[in-house]
Amino acid sequence: MNLPKIGNLAPAFKLQDQAGQEHALKDYRGQIVLIYFYPKALTPGCTVQACGLRDSSSKLALHGIKVFGISTDPIKLLARFTEQQKLNFSLLSDVDHVVAEKYGVWGLKKFMGREYLGLHRMTFIIDREGRLAHILEKVNTKTHHDDVLHWISKNLQ
Repeated sequence: MNLPKIGNLAPAFKLQDQAGQEHALKDYRGQIVLIYFYPKALTPGCTVQACGLRDSSSKLALHGIKVFGISTDPIKLLARFTEQQKLNFSLLSDVDHVVAEKYGVWGLKKFMGREYLGLHRMTFIIDREGRLAHILEKVNTKTHHDDVLHWISKNLQ
């Protein structure tokens, strides 16, 4: 995987969320942006990760963090995921995996002896100037929200 470099401007994107509304990274300059890539909506690990962020929304807001989850799922599935789990942040649809490729998270995966191309679970923290501040390459879905908050409180306040 070819990840973007810490300190460089984060790769730009414009994607639609679960309601069809467009979000461009440049529109969130001045805020800390958390982008987390996850493989598939409504799966157990992805649900645990999303619900952890949902339940930490007040703590994330205290730090001024804007959260985006990105997957290759279609908008309709993202809407169902958001509704079923009462998510309070935007999920973005990257069906053609163009943004995932820019961030270096699209690549070969292995599962039960089978190899395929897919999305790797990874998180990117972007500072207020739009620069990549940190990459969490090894994400624990159960502690993801706490890991993010801990890093941001130590490094971006």
